Amino acid sequence: MSAAVLLDPARLDRPDTTVQHQPFPFMMAHGQLPDEVREDLDRDFPRYASAGFFPYDPADCGPSVNVLIDNMTAPTFARAIGERLGVDHLEQYPTLVTLCRLLNKRHGTIHTDSKSKVVTALIYLNPRWPDTSDGCLRFLRSIDDIDSVVVPELAPLYGEFAVFKRCENSFHGHLPYEGERRVIQVAWLTSEEEKRRKTKRGKFSRVFKKLFGRFDTRLGAGRDRSASHRD
Repeated sequence: MSAAVLLDPARLDRPDTTVQHQPFPFMMAHGQLPDEVREDLDRDFPRYASAGFFPYDPADCGPSVNVLIDNMTAPTFARAIGERLGVDHLEQYPTLVTLCRLLNKRHGTIHTDSKSKVVTALIYLNPRWPDTSDGCLRFLRSIDDIDSVVVPELAPLYGEFAVFKRCENSFHGHLPYEGERRVIQVAWLTSEEEKRRKTKRGKFSRVFKKLFGRFDTRLGAGRDRSASHRD
């Protein structure tokens, strides 16, 4: 498994891939993972008990997830993304990997990502999704309107992939959703210092949620569908 290529840059050129540079550079690509590793990735995904994104620890994951993360953070994959988004030498930036298994309704408010992020990529791993827009990724024209979609929303299904360049107007989010929503996120950051800071904060968040998970679930449960936050 260690030598496998689960995420092949050549697959980004499927005819149904969307690449746009306005209102900010982004790409949405379908069918980016082989069908034959679905069960492996399902088995090997970490069993977080709390909602939210947590820093990657190889010990939490099985071998197929570790291989997928190796593929996502490889210099060849970074270069392929950078070429499509117009970011030179994306592979020079340090990567921060976070994983999410569960969400509560406070997650997904409209935002741009922090200025310490250069590019953010998301690969989804859910075998099915309910017949709803709740929890589906939207790239947006406005920070205060969840319906100001740039392209059709992306359901977080197995093999769906989205990536965007962080800009002052790189608005994105999703409608409130509570439940399982498996995703791996890779962010290319401006510095190693930022990576250390974000990793430390993420580890603290994981401990906090283990202790106060019920409070975290209640927080924001009744949020407005177009709620937003400034990074």
